[in-house]
Amino acid sequence: MKLWRLVLLLGAVAAGLVAQGLGGLPQEKAEEIEELITQEMSRQKIPMVTAAVAVNGELRWSSGYGYADIENSVPAKAATVHRLGSISKPLTAVAALQLWEAGRLDLDAPVQKYVPEFPEKQAPVTARLLLCHQGGIRHYQNLDEVGSTRHYSALVPTLQIFAKDPLVAEPGAKYSYSTYGYNLLGAVVERAAGMRFMDYLQQALLRPAGMTATRDDSTFAVIPNRARGYARTESGELRNCDLADTSNKIPGGGMVSTAADLVRFALAVRNGKLLKRDTVDMMFTAQRTRTGQPTPYGLGWMIQELDKSKLVLHGGGQQGTSTLFAMLPKEGIAVALLCNLERAEPGPMLHGVLRVLKQ
Repeated sequence: MKLWRLVLLLGAVAAGLVAQGLGGLPQEKAEEIEELITQEMSRQKIPMVTAAVAVNGELRWSSGYGYADIENSVPAKAATVHRLGSISKPLTAVAALQLWEAGRLDLDAPVQKYVPEFPEKQAPVTARLLLCHQGGIRHYQNLDEVGSTRHYSALVPTLQIFAKDPLVAEPGAKYSYSTYGYNLLGAVVERAAGMRFMDYLQQALLRPAGMTATRDDSTFAVIPNRARGYARTESGELRNCDLADTSNKIPGGGMVSTAADLVRFALAVRNGKLLKRDTVDMMFTAQRTRTGQPTPYGLGWMIQELDKSKLVLHGGGQQGTSTLFAMLPKEGIAVALLCNLERAEPGPMLHGVLRVLKQ
């Protein structure tokens, strides 16, 4: 029997032992969701998926399927901690908007007001433009950057990776997705808050939202329940993913969490624990360039529709991870799906689960 088939077979047995009821879903919906997830795991040969859902504005169910660590036969569970990749960006966006609400961060001031170490460009780069990926900051330039193993002990030094490079577009003129833009935004947050970036997140966002498992993806820290990450060779064989130290991009792609914590975050945003209602509406509005061109992005979130309902979401992908996280704000429905296989496609699972929950 091939390894991936054995993993799914044993993981399906283990899944019944690791679900967390949390007030529960109707049995038929839970079974339908489980079938959707396990079918996609089998089709895509994904070693592990952890999932959590909210209905009517409450976290109702969380579970794990497959194996978080194949080498040591560790089953996935609801508490499995996983790399988020770019799902880190909505957390950074909420932090920036909290400081704006408090009058401590001017979204439309040049970033040098807060981070004078960052050189001036041909036109002002602002926090608002960074939030919606219109700041003109470049994305990764090469594979060495994507797979960096250099460790950074502070956020501002990571700006040197791209600080001297020209902008890819004039600020406000074009939507250009950039994880490094969110590094710069994180540095702005840090300076406006007057404390280290992760310390501010812990105090103002993670603790109020009840997110006890969310933190930076430290290479050196012992993080309980952390999943291993996997990749596939060109021939389809499973292997351990490449090494990466994500301390070079914590605000844009360097955090870890659980599926349940992500749903708690979505609900805290929706229920006004973290931001005012008007600010949430602004954050969930797709932005336009200065010439009026529509973009798919709000302030930290992708903006789409599902069956005529507003859908806000974000995905992530890096070494050993593929993640997707979405909310239907009006309906109070939220879903988080974390896979420990890079280049997996959680989209079919997400849309299937959302439709089950809307029934």
